[in-house]
Amino acid sequence: MPSFFQRTEDVPTPPQVYNRRIYLASSIAAFSAAMIGYDCGFIGGSISLESFKTEFALDAIPPSQADLITANIVSLFDIGCVLGCFLCYPIGQLWGRRTGLIVAAYVFLVGAAMTMFASRERGLQPLYLGRLISGLGVGAASNLTPIYIAEVAPSAIRGQLIGLYEIAWRLGDLTGFWINFFIVSTIPTSNKQWLIAFGVQLIPGAIFAFGSVFLQESPRWLMGNGQAKKGIETLVYLRNLDVDDAYLRAEVDRIEAAHEETQRKIGTGFWAPFREIASSRRLILRIMLSTSLFMWQNGAGINAINYYSPRIFQSLGVEGERAPLLTTGIFGVVKTICTVVWTIALIEYTGRRTLLLFGSVTSAICMYYIGFYVKIANPMAHQDPSGGGHIDGAGKSAIAMFYVWTMFYTVSWSGTPWVINSEIFDNSVRTLVQCFNSGSNWFWAYVMTRFTPMLISNLGYGIYFLFATVMVFSFPYVYYIIPETKGISLEYIEMLFDKNVRARDAHAVTLAAIRERTLAAEVGVASAYTSMPPYTDEDVPAGPYSDNPLEALPSASSASSALLK
Repeated sequence: MPSFFQRTEDVPTPPQVYNRRIYLASSIAAFSAAMIGYDCGFIGGSISLESFKTEFALDAIPPSQADLITANIVSLFDIGCVLGCFLCYPIGQLWGRRTGLIVAAYVFLVGAAMTMFASRERGLQPLYLGRLISGLGVGAASNLTPIYIAEVAPSAIRGQLIGLYEIAWRLGDLTGFWINFFIVSTIPTSNKQWLIAFGVQLIPGAIFAFGSVFLQESPRWLMGNGQAKKGIETLVYLRNLDVDDAYLRAEVDRIEAAHEETQRKIGTGFWAPFREIASSRRLILRIMLSTSLFMWQNGAGINAINYYSPRIFQSLGVEGERAPLLTTGIFGVVKTICTVVWTIALIEYTGRRTLLLFGSVTSAICMYYIGFYVKIANPMAHQDPSGGGHIDGAGKSAIAMFYVWTMFYTVSWSGTPWVINSEIFDNSVRTLVQCFNSGSNWFWAYVMTRFTPMLISNLGYGIYFLFATVMVFSFPYVYYIIPETKGISLEYIEMLFDKNVRARDAHAVTLAAIRERTLAAEVGVASAYTSMPPYTDEDVPAGPYSDNPLEALPSASSASSALLK
């Protein structure tokens, strides 16, 4: 009987590799996501507080103008994130992943502190500027954290360790969603309410800044930047193995072989990845694939709901000031629990591709249900201005369906694109490509946060139909284009994208080729732990598509020979 905790290993792996050092390093790096999550959770509730509206006179201007101001407050953070994704490239490429994460933490702290200087007298300018700067730090961290974790992680638990990033995001979410409810419940209406909520940003930022100092640098980055001895020492520490261990020697050989191949193909230096991408149609197409995942992810509505959850719940008939904040807090609890389940039990067992397909179908059904409820019942038209209205059974079912959507979406589209995009490019271009991936996420987040207030006001139930339809179209996209990536070493991810193998067959073909090579080693052709040369397009012979994934290779022995040549 299969276990939810079983691991897919491309080569036999000593149990010492799955040790507390690798989990601790990944957890520290992943905590950068708590900064992101808290912002997603708190900002929508804070700017909806009566104390905030009164402080900046948002309740004294037309609703359309107030929508524009709140959209600018929220979306400037996303603009900063887009810029941060690209501005961090020189640091991550030239000075290392660890240095980049430390810089990102302190930039975030500066921006978060600036937001607290906004007031009726000073206006919103410190808030605008502070959110832009804190976004720079978050964008840089969102770029470098998945790269760092992917580069230090053993392949069999890589998805699980990157999933820690998503857990930290949800813990930040959870804190942000509940902070406004407790503030409204315990503090009289005053500017202290929103100032406290903005000030709490400094806590996750400070924790991450402190922890990042103790991180080990990525051994892959060290070995690719003229520090091979230090890189091997770091790998020995993270794998908890002796330097002469066969598994460790094999991993070092694979990393060195990949680096030598990179030097041969594109050279080294700051501009080498740019030249490689510009000259490779294959890489350009894959970047289009990886960045498009975030279009589908955000098109499902997650950031619109994260940032404007009080307004979303009001559109379902939840009234008053505290009630939308309470339902928003429950939304955060559901997301956090489901993220833990996704990380521990699903991402490595079920795999990336299956989760995305499952999420596309279930998320679409839930959103269509909610949209039809809002269309038929029109709860906004029957709200009691005093906040004392009653939600009928249909309204409660719509809210319940919203939480069901949260569960299905969280275990599928929420974190899975980050896992896929951190592992489908080799080390030679990974840092630069991740700039595009993270930038795509924040660009689409900006689109949603910038226009959601207007969409809610103007489309009404149509916004839920929009989210559902995006998920409908995402299903064939994933089915025909996205291969499964679980359990494949970073040095062999390239095999999954061979043009002669269909996406749904690619994982089986790749594992078969690697395991046949290991089988050949066991009968004396080569050592099972001998370094495997980096994969190239010529290594898999051309052939017709087939429903049998193994028929994409003429024979197991020829595949092994190709990989061993």
